Amino acid sequence: MEALMSRHIEGEGTPELQWQSWLAQAPLNTTPADALLQGCQRVVIVSPHPDDEILATAAIMQYCEANALPCTVIAVTSGEASHPGSRLWTPDQLAQARERESAQALALLCPGSQIIHLRIPDGQVQDHQPQLESRLQQLLRATDAVFCPWRYDGHPDHEATGEACAAATADVGSRLFEVPIWTWHWASPGDQRVPWQQAVRMPLSAEQLDRKCLALSCFRSQLLPDPSTGRPPILPRWATARLLRNFEVILR
Repeated sequence: MEALMSRHIEGEGTPELQWQSWLAQAPLNTTPADALLQGCQRVVIVSPHPDDEILATAAIMQYCEANALPCTVIAVTSGEASHPGSRLWTPDQLAQARERESAQALALLCPGSQIIHLRIPDGQVQDHQPQLESRLQQLLRATDAVFCPWRYDGHPDHEATGEACAAATADVGSRLFEVPIWTWHWASPGDQRVPWQQAVRMPLSAEQLDRKCLALSCFRSQLLPDPSTGRPPILPRWATARLLRNFEVILR
């Protein structure tokens, strides 16, 4: 997690309009899911927090559903630390609510998917990274295609998850794909810290994007303000706008 401060997440980040202008001309290849997943027998999505799997890999999950390809979501944490000091939510209530929201969202995108909850403490994935890596080594297979946040995504839990996935897939022989999530916040168009040469676009049809938006709407705990603290939503519109495009970007 070297130089994490250079990927600091604060304020509203880079506006989506700037990204749209750049992405319209960026030389990112469009790759259909069947080409990306050729030879894989199962898709495994490793999600640091409930909702990351929807924000990052909705196209892949819908492909799995349409093509009867097994899909497993490994939920690293239950997201219980998202509302510190709240009188509306206790950590236990948040964990239960967010696991329920994730199940509802997955039922919309990929009803046949399996969810495995590891329940590593939210905000402490780095401290439990050896444990996570060990569990992944037990759960992954050589014929899996594994999707996780980019190991330099900027959020400590995302980076620890990405690092654990990189180590585990190297050990098991799985194919690894990393996905920028918070990268769109701290990075800027053409940012040399991002390996754009490894990036491909995964297109979403209008119907697929509608389903992704509907799935995201299940996460009410993250989309509504907390009146007990006066804090805005965890996922405000300016953040979700960067992840509700008609394509997703994957690093291969």
